[in-house]
Amino acid sequence: MKKRKENTICSISTKQGEGAIAIIRMSGTKATSICKKIFSSKKIQKISDLKENRIYYGKITDGKKIIDEVVLTYFKGPKSYTGEDVIEISCHGSEYIQETIIQLLIKNGCSLAKRGEFTLRAFLNGKLDLSQAESVANLIGSKNEKSHHLAMKQMRGGYSEKIKSLRDRLIKFGALIELELDFSTEDVEFANREELVELLSLMKTKITALIESFKYGNAIKNGIPITIVGPPNSGKSTLLNKILNEERAIVSNIKGTTRDIIEEIFTLEGFQFRFIDTAGLRKTSNEIEKIGIKKTYEKINEAAIIIYVFDINDFSENQIKKDIMSFLEKDVAIILIANKIDLKKKKINIEKINEEIIYSSILNNEGVEKILSSILKKTRKWENLNQDFVITNQRHFEALTNTLKSLESTKNGIYSNISGELLAIDIKESLQFLGEITGEITNEDLLDSIFKDFCIGK
Repeated sequence: MKKRKENTICSISTKQGEGAIAIIRMSGTKATSICKKIFSSKKIQKISDLKENRIYYGKITDGKKIIDEVVLTYFKGPKSYTGEDVIEISCHGSEYIQETIIQLLIKNGCSLAKRGEFTLRAFLNGKLDLSQAESVANLIGSKNEKSHHLAMKQMRGGYSEKIKSLRDRLIKFGALIELELDFSTEDVEFANREELVELLSLMKTKITALIESFKYGNAIKNGIPITIVGPPNSGKSTLLNKILNEERAIVSNIKGTTRDIIEEIFTLEGFQFRFIDTAGLRKTSNEIEKIGIKKTYEKINEAAIIIYVFDINDFSENQIKKDIMSFLEKDVAIILIANKIDLKKKKINIEKINEEIIYSSILNNEGVEKILSSILKKTRKWENLNQDFVITNQRHFEALTNTLKSLESTKNGIYSNISGELLAIDIKESLQFLGEITGEITNEDLLDSIFKDFCIGK
C-alpha cells in the first residue's frame, strides 16, 4: 500500500566533482522551514513569502558565516516531481561548497536521501507508476537518441496505460466470477465466458507483441550487438578498425591472430551499436585459439546482427551455407561480405547462396559504406515492427511472460469447464503479474531491488 514519507530528504542532484554550478535538492514537509533557517533573501522575510515555481537569489549562511550566493527554486507539493514540497538550490560547483550545504541541511533536520529516493517518493505519492519510475533511470542512462526516445515514451505512460486498461477489464471479469461464487447454490452465470475468451485472446495478442519487442528494446537500451564472424584472415579485424577509424584490433596475415573478443561502441544515426570482433572460425589444435572460437559462438548467440566476412579468393561455399543456416535458426539478421575483391584473379560464382552479398575490399575502404548502410537498413526494419509499445526492462519481460502463461491456463480452463474457484485463481494470478509491472501490486523487497540501481539525487 502506498503511503507518504514524513521525513525531509536532501541530496546533491548533479554529478559529483567541480563544475560551474551544482544543484542540491530537498523534498518533504519541512523543506520550506529548513530553507528559512539557512537561506536569506531581500524578497523573503518569512516562509509564507515563498511563492511556488519562483526563483530567488540569496545567500546560504551558517549563523553569520556566508557559505555561498545561490539561486533557490521552490516547487510546492503536490505539483512537484515527488508530490511533496521540493526546493532546489543552485550553488557554485565547488565540492567544498556542496558538502558544506549538505551538512548544513542535515544539521537543520534533513536526512540524506538514498539512491532513487526522490523517484520512489514520486511513485509512493502517485506521481508516477512503477514502470514510469523505472524509465527515469533509463532516461538518465540513455547514451543515444533512440534509447532516449524509448525512455521518454515510457516515462510519459507508454505501454503502462495499455496494461492498466487490459488489467482493469480483467478485474471486472474476476469480480463477476467472485460474485458467482457467492451464489454457488444457484445456477447463475454473471461472467459471460465467450466475452472473457475474447478478452483473453486480445490480451494474449497485445502481451505477445510486447514480449517480442523486448529483443529490440533491450538492444536499443544497451547497444545493438553486431558480431563479426568468418574464417581466419578474411578481414574481420580490418572491418572493425575501418568502422571505428582507428587501429583497435591487431591485423596480420597469420591465421588465428584474433583469439579474444574485442568489443567497441559505435553510434550511427542515433543508434548505438556494439561491434564485436571474434576469433576466426576453423578447426584448430591450439588450445588458446579453441577458447577464442568457443567465445565466438557465445557472441553469435547474443547477436542481433551477424556480419559474416569471407575471402572471395579462399572460401568454401558449403561451409558458408552451413554457417548461415545455423545463424538463421537463431533468428538474427545476416550481412554477407565477400572481401578482398581487389585480389580476385578469376570470376567465382557464389550467387547460389541465398543471401544478399556485399562485395568489398575492406582494406581499401571499398564497400565499408555499403556495409554500414545495410546495418542501418536492417535495424530500421526491425525498429518499425513495433514503434509504439516497446519494453526494455528485464523485469517487465519476465512479468509479461508469466502473464501469458497464466492467460493460457485461464483460457484452457474455460474450454475445460473448470470450476469458478479455479478460474478465479487463474485470473488473480494474471492480475498479480500485470500489477507488478505498473506497481498496483508491490512489496518492499521489489521496490528496494528497483531503486537501488538509481543514481543519488534522483
